[in-house]
Amino acid sequence: MQRPLPTMDAHNAAVARISARVQTFYEQKTPFRLYHGSTNSTRAISRSASNTVDTSALNHVLSVDIARKTALCEPNVPMDDLLAATLKHGLVPLIVMELPSITVGGGFSGMAGESSSFRHGPFDSIVSSIEIVLPNGDVTTASRTERADLFWGAACAFGTLGIVTLLEVQLRDAADYVEMTYFPFPDITAASAKLQEETAKPEVDYVDAIAFSPSNIVVCVGKLVNTLPRGVAQSAVKRYTRRTDPWYYLDVQKSAAAAAHSKSKPGEPWTDHVAIADYLFRWDRGGFWVARYAYTYFFAPFNRITRAVLDRFMHAKVMYHALHKSGLSDQYIIQDVGVPYRAADEFRGWLDANFNIYPLWLCPIKIRRDDGPEVAGHGLHADFADPAKTPEPILLNFGVWGPASTRYETFVRQNRDLEAKVHSLGGKKTLYAQNHYTRDEFWGWYNKDKYDRVRVKYYADWMPDVWDKVGHVDQEARRRRIAESRMPKALQGKRPFQGLYGVYKAWRGGDYLLGKGKAVGVQEAKRE
Repeated sequence: MQRPLPTMDAHNAAVARISARVQTFYEQKTPFRLYHGSTNSTRAISRSASNTVDTSALNHVLSVDIARKTALCEPNVPMDDLLAATLKHGLVPLIVMELPSITVGGGFSGMAGESSSFRHGPFDSIVSSIEIVLPNGDVTTASRTERADLFWGAACAFGTLGIVTLLEVQLRDAADYVEMTYFPFPDITAASAKLQEETAKPEVDYVDAIAFSPSNIVVCVGKLVNTLPRGVAQSAVKRYTRRTDPWYYLDVQKSAAAAAHSKSKPGEPWTDHVAIADYLFRWDRGGFWVARYAYTYFFAPFNRITRAVLDRFMHAKVMYHALHKSGLSDQYIIQDVGVPYRAADEFRGWLDANFNIYPLWLCPIKIRRDDGPEVAGHGLHADFADPAKTPEPILLNFGVWGPASTRYETFVRQNRDLEAKVHSLGGKKTLYAQNHYTRDEFWGWYNKDKYDRVRVKYYADWMPDVWDKVGHVDQEARRRRIAESRMPKALQGKRPFQGLYGVYKAWRGGDYLLGKGKAVGVQEAKRE
């Protein structure tokens, strides 16, 4: 049964309760955390009801404006709900983050980029306006034309400028299918050139690439289409979201192998047609390819049958649940980093020498803010609006996800080396994952001056800043997280039992982010 759309009165009442709770923290100058109900972060997260503002009920698409091509969303609307709501009206968001459980608010506050980001930029670039509860409890709005400093300051600020409670998201006309053309290349130099060529074409809607090895890279180019070409049957349309469908990367890998060994046209591009929702969420099953490591970890066979049988556990949302509860995020490199095209070959070589992790995800992301430094030059990424400080308008994102050292000290060093290499090449790193910067390192790479100006103006300077929240690994929080997971000590560090504990907790479902606090705190948080 479809749930009814909430009214703005209901939304406003919920925001008023959040505002009142924030005011209480402000009067006591007690820092607080947000509870959204789920996360796609791989950082250690520790919070209890007594220090938390619960916004998990803000999870509705309030309206879709067909004429203006916008959707009004509460922050905890996941991508699959947003897409379902907009497709009913023949519309689709300009950027759809490709794991369906990622939320609208998470994309705005955490800098998410996907295969249409070569044109539009990170997800915050397609948000027109926000409603936000400031750290003193005031409720206000911000956009590119109204309080632009607050708007851009809140973008990618991970909630440290206030609590975003409503967002207006830009849409475009949808289509029934995505026509995909796949171009195989023998090295990253040739693949990078193709990526730049395709992203310059106005008719292209989606672009990314998969590096299966240093000599096997496939550039994936998509165009929205409403009809299938003559001779292409409906049954030939690719699907990737059902239990028995292939995982996307495996399907591309299989086709690439067939193309390489074709007697008539070896190494030629090939074309498929994909149902639009299956394209946009093609990476969910298997979490790109990260779930394959779970089969190795559990000594399980990896084949079509086991993937179907274990499908429930192979979706990104459940995988993150298990990852948090098992603590295995401390043994895997899970990073998204962007470098200029000119540095792509050097960076790939460095990754080979230091990690040798494949596949890699390659995705061009426009980081330049078109509104210019006067309007958009605010907050953590203020330099994105200034061509003098960000001469490369597009960075090539590398999704680096794979096994690392099981010794924690070595794991930290590996991540720090990766962070340093990226910044030495003029790149940037998204901050959803584990970060190991010192405070000085972090503020040497992000704009502290422009970020602090907004914090002071909008009453946020008493709160922990971005570095406090995501810029480093808090060892005490890490120890507390392990304790709160209630994992028996006998299982900690024991393969496969540590992982099985995480799977068990994922199977049970329920809350995995909000720890127990005092009874009154729990009740207050749940009422919010």
